[in-house]
Amino acid sequence: MRWGRVGSAITSIILAAACAPVSRLPALDKDAIEAEQRLEQIAHIRKYYSELHRVDTIAFRIRTANRADCRGWESAQIGLFAATPQSLPHKYRSYSREALNLTWARLTVISVVENSPASEAGIAVGDEIIALNGELIPVTGTAGWMAGWLKHHGARPLQANIRRDGDDRTVTINPVMGCAIPIVYVTDDAVNASTDGKRITIHSAFVTLTKSDAQLALVIGHELAHANLGHIDKKMFNAVLGWVGGTAIDVGILAGGISTGGAFGKEFEKAGLRAYSVNFEREADYVGAYYAARAGYDLNGVEEVWRAVGLSHPNSIRLARTHPITPVRFLQMKKVAEEIADKRRRNLPLIPELKFMQTENEAEPPDVSNR
Repeated sequence: MRWGRVGSAITSIILAAACAPVSRLPALDKDAIEAEQRLEQIAHIRKYYSELHRVDTIAFRIRTANRADCRGWESAQIGLFAATPQSLPHKYRSYSREALNLTWARLTVISVVENSPASEAGIAVGDEIIALNGELIPVTGTAGWMAGWLKHHGARPLQANIRRDGDDRTVTINPVMGCAIPIVYVTDDAVNASTDGKRITIHSAFVTLTKSDAQLALVIGHELAHANLGHIDKKMFNAVLGWVGGTAIDVGILAGGISTGGAFGKEFEKAGLRAYSVNFEREADYVGAYYAARAGYDLNGVEEVWRAVGLSHPNSIRLARTHPITPVRFLQMKKVAEEIADKRRRNLPLIPELKFMQTENEAEPPDVSNR
């Protein structure tokens, strides 16, 4: 306790002696600050869900067009996002009614994918969804509940009870099957997207960087390809192999009376995790481009996204540790787009050549990481 009081006293002395601004700053009204804060919060929520609509629209097309590659991991999808304030992240709840016109009592549609089953059924933004096949929809955890309900229901037609401008009506929705992997959209300044094999996470900075929907389709297709090709499991298997080999060295050294603290096991595990990582990324770029093309996106010029990434992250132009350098990704994507265009001209099926990646007779891209 005595040292705590001494520490507090020292802190107070330091703060008292610290330099302060010398300008005469204008006085600001507390209520005006709170009002401006509210306006900015509302603007952020509207921007976030507008961007989420773009992500959901592209993801819907990618997942439904490539369902055959999802190894049986499919679910019924209708192409809408709806919520209540209670089902949104806590930080959005107090602003959600004003920003998105939500009600606390019923699920409100925030976005509808064009040409989706929901759109074709006539559902529009602002509609309140009361029930599906007579089952009332809970006001909390609604997204998870609807995903689970559709997965169980399958592609069978369903009856949705909706309310629009005070009038109740019933519409028939015909779900379609698609890859079941969910898309998580997060606000983050890092230009990044990732998957753990169970979900795909897209950062807002990457969405902003993509200048066309075709470019964003490449990003989503890339992550779906990682999941479908089993890259996560392969990397973990390589990591285990590395750990086993390194641990064998640790044990051998320990037998000589020296403890390494498991250093070799840890380092070999990291090396195993990185093994073939660059080529896994190239393969995901390649297959992901096919996924975007199957979904109807024009790949002409999409390789420009990698120049944009290079400008945003200059180190990615010359350093290749876990991902290819952006010049490699740019040139590969340009060739893949030409390959897909040629197949379209010849009316060939858009099936990736899975021997495309490095073989014994195919050299790695030149190493320019230290130039």
